[in-house]
Amino acid sequence: MDMSQYLEIFIEESKEHLQGLNQSLLQLEKNPQDVPILNEIFRVAHTLKGMAGTMGFSKMAKLTHDMENVLHALRNNEVKVNTNLVDLLFRCLDALENYVNEVVTKGSEGSEEYSEIIRGLDGILNKKDGKDAAKVDNVLKTGNAEASVEHVTSNFKMNQYEQNLINKAVDINMNVFKITVVLNKGCVLKSARAFIIFQTLERHAEIIKSEPRVEDIEDEKFDFEFTVVVISKRDAETFHKELTSISEVDDVKITTIHSNGTEEIVNEVLSEPQESSAEVHEDATSHHDDSEESEHQKSQASKNNIKTGKTVRVDIDRLDVLMNLVSELIIIKTRLEGLDEIERNQNYNEVIEYFERVTTNLHDAVMKVRMVPIETVFNRFPRMLRDISRSINKEIVLNMSGEDTELDRTVIDEIGDPLIHLLRNSADHGIESLDKRRELGKPDAGQINLRAYQDGNNVVIEVEDDGKGIDLEKVKKKAIDRGFVNKDAAKNLSRKDIIDFLFKPSFSTAEAITDLSGRGVGLDVVKTKIETLGGMVEVDTEAGKGSKFIIRLPLTLAIIQALLVQINTEKYALPLNTIREIIKVKPEDIKQVQKQEIILLRNTIVPIIRIGNCLDVPPSDKQNKLLTVVVVKKGEKLSGFLVDNLIGQHEIVIKSLGKLLAGIKTIAGATILGDGNVALILDVNSLAV
Repeated sequence: MDMSQYLEIFIEESKEHLQGLNQSLLQLEKNPQDVPILNEIFRVAHTLKGMAGTMGFSKMAKLTHDMENVLHALRNNEVKVNTNLVDLLFRCLDALENYVNEVVTKGSEGSEEYSEIIRGLDGILNKKDGKDAAKVDNVLKTGNAEASVEHVTSNFKMNQYEQNLINKAVDINMNVFKITVVLNKGCVLKSARAFIIFQTLERHAEIIKSEPRVEDIEDEKFDFEFTVVVISKRDAETFHKELTSISEVDDVKITTIHSNGTEEIVNEVLSEPQESSAEVHEDATSHHDDSEESEHQKSQASKNNIKTGKTVRVDIDRLDVLMNLVSELIIIKTRLEGLDEIERNQNYNEVIEYFERVTTNLHDAVMKVRMVPIETVFNRFPRMLRDISRSINKEIVLNMSGEDTELDRTVIDEIGDPLIHLLRNSADHGIESLDKRRELGKPDAGQINLRAYQDGNNVVIEVEDDGKGIDLEKVKKKAIDRGFVNKDAAKNLSRKDIIDFLFKPSFSTAEAITDLSGRGVGLDVVKTKIETLGGMVEVDTEAGKGSKFIIRLPLTLAIIQALLVQINTEKYALPLNTIREIIKVKPEDIKQVQKQEIILLRNTIVPIIRIGNCLDVPPSDKQNKLLTVVVVKKGEKLSGFLVDNLIGQHEIVIKSLGKLLAGIKTIAGATILGDGNVALILDVNSLAV
């Protein structure tokens, strides 16, 4: 059977399970006695094994199977949680992630078998001695979590509740069958096969009893057969036909149970294994969903047709198409508003207002669909900091908050790498060594705080550490040595000017190259990436207290509110969230200080940027007594953009300039105006001083 149609579901669910496994392993290391966490890790490994086996990824199934054996020994207190064991489980996690990545890129799990990891897992079990060692060796050989269990008992007895159900069913002419299913001895994923059998039975029957229990079957605590009692209107032949059509089912024995407790053999036929049906496989990748339900709960779920989850997976490309359609709708709305040659009566205005409300609501709805919690990015960092702290012999605690803050999916996909750079920078450069922290009277564990929160139309992400802070004198000296500034000019540098050197390409204050730093790659990459996303980076530092890197990002990169301005005959757009205020000034109010034009705004010096000069637009011949200045903010710093005229506020759709014009820093994109013409969107971060 072609399983490629389920490949995307397998990839998505595997990524989710691996992300959860990462978090659970970190919690287990902190709380080795946390039984629920251990059970959760076991469940994830068990689920991944079933999914991989169903898809035919045998190496992945083998690795998770060996993980299960170790986790089972942990659950039985046969081995203890320690750092080395957690390290090995993390290596298993890395190997599973590599398998999934291979599936994503190549469609197969690849040739790597990670035999060293498997030997490590076997070695943990083999270290035990005596009866326990024999027991676990048997587990390794048989693949069963329990080496010796009487699975299908000869005295299959009903309790009073179950017998009452049978009596009532017989009274209303329902059939009651005891069905024993025998699996092929070569069946590797018995629990997955059992789940398929349960799904098949529940389509036509209510299961009232199972031996062994459903939970034990899910945990593969049975040999190769199990028995269920079902109530149904269907006849025995129907069940026999459907169950024998499932692959790896060797035998199906069905007996009828009467109200007096007697049994009558219906058939006892050994059937040839056949391929399972498509609809059965469709649910195979998520067989774990019912693992915690009892027999009665499972039957009630079937009987009452319980609703499934209220979420669906949507490909990001489909959301992009939807967003593009909404964008075109907004452009049409703008064009309708700009039509002057038609008669504007009351009905026309009402229709336009209603159209605007609908398009705005539609835009908001689409944007909410595209928003993703930043938790999906944050969740990878605790493991990373754990490994880094061990490699550099520092004790580091990562505190995260605001994980539920939402960002556009396009931003989420790009923000991970800059945050990795900042966190590695804080761990290596910021947090002092253990001896140094003790000497300074600081706690042994260095603290790194990763926060996210919404601020207006922006999302702010902060990376803060309680380390030594940035040595500004050292940065200044390094900048002089690298030729970024001469000694005389360096004397007049502000704190911000010195900090800005850290974002220069190939700039590093590290004395030696390590696995984490010293190669001159890092903060310049962070700044470039953040500015590409329409955001900005700020730094706040205090010697001996620590440093804070602040990233500001727009909520969306698709549709924004903007102020249209005119420079000579050209029209440009400025994002509204960057504008502080608009003022009029006299030409003589503009002063020049150190070759920079400035104005004084409420005792604050604001640099003036003549946008026309920056964009090579010839100056207008029109002479105005008052000049229009758009005051924009870049972090906490203000700049004044000198423009000729203001056109007004518009909702604009950002269009990419394409690859050929991607290197123009002063332009962030383009938009289509109501009259069909194109206006360029100015990049405030690049233009502001």
